[in-house]
Amino acid sequence: MKVVAVGIEPTNHTPFVLLKNEEEELALLIGIGIFEATQISMKLEHQQPPRPMTHDLLKSVLDGLGAKVSKVFVNKLAQDTFFAQITLEMNGAVVEIDSRPSDAIALALRVEVPIYVAEEVLDQAGIRVKEVGEGGKMIQEQIGHP
Repeated sequence: MKVVAVGIEPTNHTPFVLLKNEEEELALLIGIGIFEATQISMKLEHQQPPRPMTHDLLKSVLDGLGAKVSKVFVNKLAQDTFFAQITLEMNGAVVEIDSRPSDAIALALRVEVPIYVAEEVLDQAGIRVKEVGEGGKMIQEQIGHP
């Protein structure tokens, strides 16, 4: 899936990230924190902060250790909370790290790796793109993306 929008949900004023799977025409809306929304939005808009932000620092640490992020995976939805894993490869070993989806997505954008979502998560919370319709356009206009 790819990140198509970051914004504020108008009814409860919660920041969110909107992922879209073009092949399946599915979208996934995940509530996130304002800091993570800012981090994701800055990367989407190619803004470079004067000093490294948290996710930039994490990327630098991983690079310095010789670890490679191979993917991020939104793997679970339980009690209205999304869960994710970051898969790292280092010295021939594969390590899976528990993560919040917002942090995993912010890191994935920085290291340019795929974002995957489990089928069961899409079954529980996925939205058909045609259902997003004008709301999706409104969200994109709200945050300044075409």
